[in-house]
Amino acid sequence: MSNLVIRAAQIEDAATILRFIIDLASYEKAAHEVTTNIAAIERSLFSSDSTAYALLCEVDGQAIGFAVYFFNYSTWLGKNGLYLEDLYIAPEHRGSGAGKAILKYLAKLAVTNNCGRVEWAVLNWNQPAIDFYQAIGAKPQDEWTTYRITGVALSKFAAD
Repeated sequence: MSNLVIRAAQIEDAATILRFIIDLASYEKAAHEVTTNIAAIERSLFSSDSTAYALLCEVDGQAIGFAVYFFNYSTWLGKNGLYLEDLYIAPEHRGSGAGKAILKYLAKLAVTNNCGRVEWAVLNWNQPAIDFYQAIGAKPQDEWTTYRITGVALSKFAAD
């Protein structure tokens, strides 16, 4: 796809990013869990102390997808890693190579920054994504279980 461009998102892209976040959450059957808004995206992705970054994927100047990532750290490798928080391509553009292009962009970014790995999570039922990730050589890490503490439980635990 020669007219495909991947670029760093700018603060002016916050509304587009929010739209893609909602689209992704809807696809994952979790739209009701989205509580962010444009102002929060502007603060969290584009402030001077932001630790997360966003990319937009465009075809002919039209945004068709996005990714959000951040750098983490592996004590075992003694190196940073790149964690892909979200990757979303609009349904009508899936299969066009856009998702693979974003992953290649992130892989090159990881190599340039001497990262030891790129990691992400995928829902167990999302077979099209699983098939795609395995086709590019990614391997599931099924020996780990992800835990999460949020909301009232997080506040209560922090206060105790």
